[in-house]
Amino acid sequence: MPFAASFSPVLVWLRGALAVVALLSMPAVVAAQATPTDSAATQAAACGPLQPVELCVDFDASRSLDPGAGPLEYRWNMGDGTTLTGLKITHCYATRAHYQVVLDVVVPATGEVRRAEKTFDVDLLRKPVLNFSVGPALRVRAGQAVAFDALDSVLPDCQSVVVIWDFRDGFTQQGRRVEHSFRKPGHFPVRMSLRGYGPGACAASNCVSQEVIVEP
Repeated sequence: MPFAASFSPVLVWLRGALAVVALLSMPAVVAAQATPTDSAATQAAACGPLQPVELCVDFDASRSLDPGAGPLEYRWNMGDGTTLTGLKITHCYATRAHYQVVLDVVVPATGEVRRAEKTFDVDLLRKPVLNFSVGPALRVRAGQAVAFDALDSVLPDCQSVVVIWDFRDGFTQQGRRVEHSFRKPGHFPVRMSLRGYGPGACAASNCVSQEVIVEP
């Protein structure tokens, strides 16, 4: 399902005094801000949930209004060869890329087709991804080697990114793929932080966490 994030409505003026409000829902940047991974960071609250790559988008044109034209039909060219119809649509792309969505409006009463009334820019490449795996499982034994993988995590606006792991047991490590053994049993909300560097649009740091349960 698409991530429930509303962008500001975009007012689209079409020929014939038709106003269409298209609400675009896309993956949102909701990452909690992370403090540097040091003694202060170890005491900080856990970060938010994982933010895997999201390839689904929603469009909503249900506020359309053209009293003189009567009922309208909406045709959406999703930019990947797919065409959908309807006031509200959802589409999931197969690959993470940059797409242009084109809206055509049909007036059934007259047969008029208002082509390319609005083009929406859907850039899935610019959305941060914060996701990591834990293996062999989230429940392990004390002393057992646990693998952590940052997978496809990325901060697209950053020139370089460092992956920092805080295992919440007093130990930290850097790298996209690392191993760690917990010495004592307990519940450890392991935090993965992406520290980004330059340019100005780059977020300084983003983080997510998963709880690892260590048994005796």
